[in-house]
Amino acid sequence: MPEKNTTSTGSRARRLLLPAAVLLALLAVTAFLLLGGQGGDGGDDTTAGSSGQSTGTGGEQDGGVDMPAADASEEEIVSALESLARREEGDPMALGDVDAPVVMIAYSEFQCPFCGRFARETEPVLVEEYVEDGSLRIEWRDFPYLGEESRTAALAGRAAAAQDGFWEFEEAMFENQQPPNSGRVTPDFLADVAEQVGLDRQQFLTDLESEEAAAAVDRDFQEGQSIGVTGTPAFLVNGQPVMGAQPTDVFVEVVEEALAEAEAGR
Repeated sequence: MPEKNTTSTGSRARRLLLPAAVLLALLAVTAFLLLGGQGGDGGDDTTAGSSGQSTGTGGEQDGGVDMPAADASEEEIVSALESLARREEGDPMALGDVDAPVVMIAYSEFQCPFCGRFARETEPVLVEEYVEDGSLRIEWRDFPYLGEESRTAALAGRAAAAQDGFWEFEEAMFENQQPPNSGRVTPDFLADVAEQVGLDRQQFLTDLESEEAAAAVDRDFQEGQSIGVTGTPAFLVNGQPVMGAQPTDVFVEVVEEALAEAEAGR
């Protein structure tokens, strides 16, 4: 397990945070995508979408976020992003205390290989080191942009959450992660995974088809689009964007810095 690193000035973690100017550029790219442009390269550790297709349906379930104007300061942008933390008591798709000083929002999806790497290698460390002592809360957001199997898997996550088994389902899905768009992520496959972690199969299949699950997935997807997310995994740590499945020690350092800043702001 990596040692905690509390260094902040000039740190590698700080350099990997997304500055406000870059975030605003991403917002412009997202607007282009939503108007019919084609997706681009998401970088070394972020799988980028190729179709620009939205799974959102708009309307009452619109999860879009009103961001500050283009000339806003970085502090204003970070504050707006930090406000996306829902901190809902009993949220089955969140780990950690609702009043944790640091909240990590994770835009993720079950077909993304880099999301799988984060879930297998980094997430357990963060849970043991920070979630269990009340320092960190992790909130999942669905961003199923790689195709229909991504959306089906996201709906399955919601069905697992309805039985309070999301995180067990998430772990099992990433431990047995299928290649993107392999044709294997079917309702029957997902129900097998659900049964494997102790969920009721028939209830799971019923919930997978529910309008409530579809609306919740659409809300998350549109929220991500509205702040410039174009690939996964993408994270907000107390409003500071961190892109891609960075090494575990980078996330440890980012969380340590956020904890120090939260303590200093009390």
